[in-house]
Amino acid sequence: MNTAARQDIGTARPIEFPIPAGVHAERVVSVRHYTDRLFSFRITRPQSFRFRSGEFVMIGLPNAEKPVFRAYSIASPSWDEELEFFSIKVPDGPLTQHLQKIQPGDTVLMRQKSTGTLVLDALTPGSRLWMISTGTGIAPFASLMRDPETYEKFEQVILTHTTRDVAELAYGEELARDLGADPLIGELVNGRFVHHATTTREAFVRMGRITTLIESGQLFRDTGTSPFDPAVDRVMICGSMDMIRDVKTLVEGFGLTEGSNNKPAEFVVERAFVG
Repeated sequence: MNTAARQDIGTARPIEFPIPAGVHAERVVSVRHYTDRLFSFRITRPQSFRFRSGEFVMIGLPNAEKPVFRAYSIASPSWDEELEFFSIKVPDGPLTQHLQKIQPGDTVLMRQKSTGTLVLDALTPGSRLWMISTGTGIAPFASLMRDPETYEKFEQVILTHTTRDVAELAYGEELARDLGADPLIGELVNGRFVHHATTTREAFVRMGRITTLIESGQLFRDTGTSPFDPAVDRVMICGSMDMIRDVKTLVEGFGLTEGSNNKPAEFVVERAFVG
């Protein structure tokens, strides 16, 4: 049985724990902390690992005989040679209290199978794709917005990202800014991607909860679009459970139907997302 060594927090002695069957032990390549609540990290990608952009995978740490695993959306696109994740820091979280302390060279465990509903295959053909996110719910869309297939299937792609504070928008703002220079999709993205960022607490050029912006019509005025139309729009939703529920209700009010991998339709929500 494989083992992985990890410096035990608070001690000077590495402790080795067995790697569970069906689990990859991958090396942390880089870590970046955006705020005291948010960070991203990249790990090596197993040669055999395949996933669709927008899916999630279970990850954990080799710091216990029975490691804690949590669902994390893969933020990197399916063609990337590494795997990227965007995480919130929960001080007493069973996993994140330790995960937020990882450094390059550490080991992260990852189960072998990815899954999820926020994939292009779960949507019927349309001309405009909305990716509606709050907080770290932007992660699966960080994958999809960098995938050429997204622009092959949709004429326009709109990402909305709502956070409490301005600093928490940084991850999405950097991704959006760099899209045009991406050697793989830069030409595809030109003039077809819209990034709509808002805050709910700290003063910003645009403020308001996404539900309020949809209900008032401000979202559509800001983006120069018409309200959601089942004949045109396809919607993906990821964020807190309350946000998903409320936006789902609003989208259904415009006549859109929820889809799945087995039965594609006009909108999908991430059912495994937490936080």
